[in-house]
Amino acid sequence: MTRMKWILLMVMAARAVASCATVPDEGRILESREAVWRAWFANDTKTMEKLLPDDAIVISSDAERFKTKADVFREAVEFQAEGGKLIRLEFPYTQMQRFGDVVVIYTKYVLETETGGKRSQSAGRATEIFVLRGGLWVNAGWHTDSRK
Repeated sequence: MTRMKWILLMVMAARAVASCATVPDEGRILESREAVWRAWFANDTKTMEKLLPDDAIVISSDAERFKTKADVFREAVEFQAEGGKLIRLEFPYTQMQRFGDVVVIYTKYVLETETGGKRSQSAGRATEIFVLRGGLWVNAGWHTDSRK
């Protein structure tokens, strides 16, 4: 690698780190992220319709294939039909990178749910992509993994 390419790579890396430090519109983005998660657990189709674009793609560690918006809605209905409810949702660690009208969120999550009177807890990591569309930060896709 030439010295000039190396310097250019270092400048690009410094810019990426700087963009992680402060993300313009951070509050609105995090509000949208929280709203999407809570809407799924509540089967709030109005909020999900507003914040999940038709071309959303979801990757879950427990799924054979990638999921679509229709899958996300179906699973929210199933969770509610089983009597599921969200007890606790926390994001103890979050970092973001903004690239124009696209923000990538890297986060750790902790949640507790109750189904049929039985509580269960789970925790994991998520990478979420938010895109500014029509003045709203919509969740265009995510990848989650969980740890037991």
